[in-house]
This record gives sequence, structure tokens and C-alpha cells, in this order.
Amino acid sequence: AASGAKVVLSKLPIGDVATQYFADRDMFCAGRVPEEDLNRTMKACGGAIQSTVHDLDDSTLGSCETFEEKQVGGERFNFFYGCPKSTSCTIILRGGAEQFMEETERSLHDSIMIVRRAIKNDSIVAGGGAIDMELSKYLRNHSRTVAGKEQLIIGAMAKAFEVIARQLCDNAGFDATNILNKLRQKHAGDGIWYGVDVLNEDIADNFEACVWEPAIVKSNAITAASEAACLLLSVDETVKNPRSAQGDQQMGGGMPPMGRGRGRPM
Repeated sequence: AASGAKVVLSKLPIGDVATQYFADRDMFCAGRVPEEDLNRTMKACGGAIQSTVHDLDDSTLGSCETFEEKQVGGERFNFFYGCPKSTSCTIILRGGAEQFMEETERSLHDSIMIVRRAIKNDSIVAGGGAIDMELSKYLRNHSRTVAGKEQLIIGAMAKAFEVIARQLCDNAGFDATNILNKLRQKHAGDGIWYGVDVLNEDIADNFEACVWEPAIVKSNAITAASEAACLLLSVDETVKNPRSAQGDQQMGGGMPPMGRGRGRPM
């Protein structure tokens, strides 16, 4: 109390007597705080994690403008406002079932990682299936200039690129055939950035609508998909152990035929 501390966080449990001791001195205490939360609080508020109460000074104590304990749903959370060194924030997810929470967390994590990648790499392309439809058009036109079986391979890859826009339509409950026909017509002209508009059930210039994705993410996805397809095509034969098949026949050969109803013959 003499050091000026008002909030005490501990990784170990704090007993009732110690809790009352802190409360009598107008101090808040919380026990069983995960080490990850302690480190994040230390980075945001400053200070250092201490193993003793001796030699406490301003360099070992953190600070914030406002601290409060608030109940959100069925749990209580400690909120630190106005942290001097804070460069992040905390997002609390709430839902009716654990499956919804996990799916929301995965979607949020993917979105944050995409934004992080976009900040690190300033090259972007329009999303919503726009770049995929443009690549599909380019490959389809290029396949007509190639003779032999390569034409079929390039044409099949061009058709595979349309799966992105089709899946977006299916997820949004749109008529995929109608939307894809509009996209093909636009990309046949100069509508290079036209993609699926899930808000208006139509197509739109997604570059102008700020529906972007980093070019490096799209490039890595295409490379990974192409390598996976090449790996599957390289498997031209499956090997089966003939002795294993003979063993199964011998085991089944000595058994009587199955009857009908309590083992009675048919």
C-alpha cells in the first residue's frame, strides 16, 4: 500500500485473508491469472512481474487511467483503460454454443491475418472471385492457341478457377449460374475487377468497393493448389498385396454360408 499500488495480479491463488487485507487498504487483487494475460498486461501498462514486495518503485509498477471489473455474460472481466504502452486490444466473443464460438474465432483470426498480410505486402487484387474470373478468362483464351492435350489441361484449369465465384454464390444463397454468366460477360470486356457482390445479390467492381485481398495470398493459394493437383496426377498406379487378398479368401472360405433367421438355411 505504501508503494501506491492499487491493483495486484497474481499467477498463484490468493486466499480470503489476503483478499480482505487488500480490500481494507483499498486495493484490488486477482489470483490465478494466466501467465499470458500477465505478460500482455505488463506490455500494455508497463512495470514488471515481481516475486517479492521489496524495493517497489515506479519502474516496477504499471499504470493505467481507469480500471474496473465488469461482468460480461456469465463471467467477470478486468478492464484496463488508457494503458500508456498499449498497441493492441481485446475482443470478447459471445455466442449461444461452443461450435459458433470456435467458428467465429477462426473467421476472425483469418480476417486479422489477411489484414496483417496486406499491411506487410502492399500489392493487392480485387476479391470476391474477381481475380479468379479474370485468370479463368485469360487461360481459356490462351488454351485456344495451344495444340494437343495441353489445351485440355489449360481449359480444365480455367474452369477450376470459376469454382471460387461459384462457391461464394452458393454460400450466399444466390443463383450461381446467373451470376457467373454476368461475370463472364463483364470479364470478356474490360471489367477486370468485377466479382460477386454478396450484399446486393449481383456483381460489382470489387476494387472500387474496397473488397481486396493481398496478391501474395492469392499467389500462394494458386501455387499450393497446382502442386496438389500435380501430385495427384503423378499417382498413376495403385499396388495391392496379392497375399493379403488370398488370406481374406481363405478365412472366408472355411465359414458356412449365412442363413436366414437364427442360422437356418435359406
